[in-house]
Order: sequence, then structure tokens, then C-alpha cells
Amino acid sequence: MSTDIHPHATLPRHAKEVLLGQKGCVLWFCGLSGSGKSTIAGALEHVLHDKGRFCIRLDGDNLRTGLNGNLGFSDDDRLENIRRTAELAKLLASNGVIVLCSLITPRGAFRDLARGILGRDFSEIYVKANYATCEARDPKGLYAKAGKGEVANFTGRDSAFEEPQEPDLVLDTEALSIEDSTFEVLEYLRNKGIAL
Repeated sequence: MSTDIHPHATLPRHAKEVLLGQKGCVLWFCGLSGSGKSTIAGALEHVLHDKGRFCIRLDGDNLRTGLNGNLGFSDDDRLENIRRTAELAKLLASNGVIVLCSLITPRGAFRDLARGILGRDFSEIYVKANYATCEARDPKGLYAKAGKGEVANFTGRDSAFEEPQEPDLVLDTEALSIEDSTFEVLEYLRNKGIAL
């Protein structure tokens, strides 16, 4: 970091959390493509909004159309994708925002990087579904393309997905509905005392 950078102080975090009536945090949804990460985060966003909570979704696909649009899917690019997203989430959470991050985050080292940046604000939520289930769902048609060799470095096929070893919450979407998964996350938030 340059010695010519001088970050400016802002209002204290507590003041913003009191204003919003909530505690800032980051829920990091990881799992294979098609496991339900974005769907659950979207459902959760609606429920939290209806409850008067301010949250922002940072979805991997959306981020790659802008902030991370210059990144590919090599391990180095995936790592940078996670770093940028975690730094943005950190800024938001420190201002009292509930941040919902939906990214495949296939390697333990990538999740460790996010955890290291976010510290106590980070909650790892593993949206669990096996490759065959996600392939059968194939909401974006990516599995079909990967099967034809049209998608390079496809997670679960060409590029490994390392299951989280100690996630804060596991949502097994082979057994749970979207509604039940959303309820599980809300219960997790209540138990953590995140929503004031």
C-alpha cells in the first residue's frame, strides 16, 4: 500500500447501525452453480426488506458484468474476484448494511481470504447440492455447455470444488425448499443477534 494514502474517518459504525436498526454483517453463500445460492439470497433479500432491514446483494454473475468484468475463471482471477467482493462487502457491513454475497467460492483458500478480510462480520453459508443435482437443474444452461466443452474451468467438472469443512450454516437444497432454506438463514441471524 502506498504511504501517500490517508483514509478519512467516517461516522462510527455504531451510529449507522442504530440509524438502520440492525447490525452490519456479511452472509457469504458458496456452492456449485445451480445449488441455489442466488435464489436463496434473493428470497432472503425480499423477506429482510419486508421486515424493514437494509441489505444489498453482491451476486457473482452481476459483479462480473461490472466491477469484476475483467476477470476470467483461472484460480488467480477467481481469487481476485473474491478479494474485490470481500473488500466491497467490508465497506458496506462497516456502514451497518446486511450484505448477501452469492459466489461459488470453490476453494477453501478463497473462503479463508474472504474470512480474513471480513473478520467477525463473515458468516460462511454452504448451499449444498451435488454435481448431478445441479446438472439436472441447470438453470443457466451452463452444465449443458460444459458437457460440450464450451465452458472452460467449469467448477465441479474441470475445476474442483472443495466442500467447506466448518461452515457457519449448511443449507442442503437437495432436501430443503427455498422457503425452508430462507427460514434457516433467518433463524441463524436471530441466533447471532444480527437483526436488532
